[in-house]
Parts: sequence; structure tokens; C-alpha cells
Amino acid sequence: MKNDELWLTLTIAAVWAVLAAVYAFVPSLGMPGYVRVWGGGAVLFLLLAGLLTAIGRKARQG
Repeated sequence: MKNDELWLTLTIAAVWAVLAAVYAFVPSLGMPGYVRVWGGGAVLFLLLAGLLTAIGRKARQG
């Protein structure tokens, strides 16, 4: 795994998290249900980043 892939995945997770926060804290948008969708996407990308990190470490060891 390349280090660039990890940073790209973390960046995507951060963007999703920021979008979830915007939906949560800006009541004029009127879309509070989408907080769960965007937040779930952020969690998904964070899990993917963790998986990529674990695979990368395992590949370097063996």
C-alpha cells in the first residue's frame, strides 16, 4: 500500500465528517436525517483507512 492511498482515504473521511457536521449544526438546511448518512460515510472511510493501514503494515512485515 502506498502512503498516498492512506492520506487520500483520510482526506475523504475528513471531508465527509465536515459535511456531516455542517448538516448537523446548520438548521436552515433542514436535512437533519442526512447527518446519519454523511456520518456513516465518514465512519466507513475511517474504517477503510484503518484496514489499508493494517494491510500495509502486514505486507511490510512479511
